[in-house]
Amino acid sequence: MNFRKSFGILITMHQQSLLQDKSEYGSTSGSETSNQKRPLADLLRPGNLKDYEGQEKLVGKDGPIRRMIEKDDLISIILWGPPGSGKTTLARIIANETSSYFVQLSAVKAGKADVEKAVREAREIFGMYDGKRTILFLDEIHRFNKAQQDYLLPFVEDGTLILIGATTENPSFEVNSALLSRMRVFVLDRLTAEEIQKVVNRAIKLLKSEYKISIKLDKEAMTVLVKNANGDPRSALNIL
Repeated sequence: MNFRKSFGILITMHQQSLLQDKSEYGSTSGSETSNQKRPLADLLRPGNLKDYEGQEKLVGKDGPIRRMIEKDDLISIILWGPPGSGKTTLARIIANETSSYFVQLSAVKAGKADVEKAVREAREIFGMYDGKRTILFLDEIHRFNKAQQDYLLPFVEDGTLILIGATTENPSFEVNSALLSRMRVFVLDRLTAEEIQKVVNRAIKLLKSEYKISIKLDKEAMTVLVKNANGDPRSALNIL
């Protein structure tokens, strides 16, 4: 049997193929097709606050986002932080924990027609499921121009959409003041080395329990991996 061994990591090639076979995309509201392979970071993305690492000031005990979820009192928000700080994951968790319908768009690729479709879906879902809310997660919201951002405004105001915008740029300069005034900004930080290590350890446990894939990572390899991840859990899992 063939093996790959580097940086203290041992995994069989057969096990690698098992992981790929289990990682086909289904249809989503995004743009992935069914024949694409899911990155490990997406495959092992946590779906609840219990498994979410980092941003303790926001999701820890008495954190504002945790309180918002526990009270089921959703408002439109902007998640501002560096790449890999958990913005997309946190948006999905908010939807999961509050049983909200979730639509994800990238401001790089989406336009007015995509927002119109999300609005139609939100209204249909609201009527079909006794007031079920729709969260529109708009990644890289700063890439929407003024007219596109203005188009979102009435649907945020009347509650048709709970808008969660994600950005790596200062929203004070990149988001229209009218839209910004109707949203709350939360700042996300890079994960610490300890938090990155917890992410990696959770991934190793899940790969073993869910996919029967055993990965052995010695102390030196873990140190190298965490250092090279530079606070980005996606990088850590890609290295893994």
